[in-house]
Amino acid sequence: MTKQEWNNKTVVTKFILLGFGNGPELDFLLFLMFLSIYIVTITGNIFIIVLMVANRHLHTPMYFFLGNLACLEICYSSNISPRMLLSYLSRDRSISVNGCFTQYYFFGCLAAAECYLLAVMSYDRYLAVCKPLHYPSHMNGKLCLQLGAASWAGGFLANSILTCLISNLDFCGPNEIALFFCDSFPMIKLSCSDTYMVGLVTSVVAGVCSLPPFLLTFSSYVYIIVTVVRIPSATGRKKAFSTCSSHLIVVILFYWSILTVYVLPHHDTKVSPNKVFSVFYTILTPLVNPLIYSLRNKEVKEALRKE
Repeated sequence: MTKQEWNNKTVVTKFILLGFGNGPELDFLLFLMFLSIYIVTITGNIFIIVLMVANRHLHTPMYFFLGNLACLEICYSSNISPRMLLSYLSRDRSISVNGCFTQYYFFGCLAAAECYLLAVMSYDRYLAVCKPLHYPSHMNGKLCLQLGAASWAGGFLANSILTCLISNLDFCGPNEIALFFCDSFPMIKLSCSDTYMVGLVTSVVAGVCSLPPFLLTFSSYVYIIVTVVRIPSATGRKKAFSTCSSHLIVVILFYWSILTVYVLPHHDTKVSPNKVFSVFYTILTPLVNPLIYSLRNKEVKEALRKE
């Protein structure tokens, strides 16, 4: 862009998060719905963390990772929901450019960390089901801490690179983002800079953060299912699969919504499938995780009865 062309442009200082394109008459109903979801999400995940810490029977690798997941979901939901709720109350959909970068930074970090953490949890279940005799020695306290820390650090390191690249772009044209939160590709599309390299790096980093964890998770459950099927007794098969069924449901919900959003083509309608499915992995997944683990896990139920 030449100097004269740049002078004719208006530097964008705010983005407009269009959300679902709903009218003012629906704002209050959506506010109540998302507020209820947010309260239940925070309460449920805090409850899971407190239960894990307070009950000595749950001081195992599986519940250590579950506690990390609950903590991650609290941060994940709190990064998006409060800002969205405020926009419904004030009817102001604008967010500063720096505020948008900040929201995207934590969203991307936490999403990547969740991919890694779900992969670690699937590896934990693989060892527990497929190599039960070696499980106590392999999945010791030191390894649990290292895997948990690596999941968080990997997510934050990867997205720090992307956020730095995107924040150095120039924004001088349209400023409307057709989502209810700030994401990388919608922001890149609004830039008046050359975005080829940033888009390429974003795709590569997104692939590194999602594809290896997905393949590890997928392969772990292939081995788990094969091992469970080979168990001779029906009771043994049911018991073995019950130790990982909750985690499998969470993995399916998370990756199903993520892949649906980023694989489906973009739509120009006000409420596209991308917007609808993005609700699943940003708002509903943090809500259902504690419910799934609480309602489907016998050890959690027993811990509740003893409290």
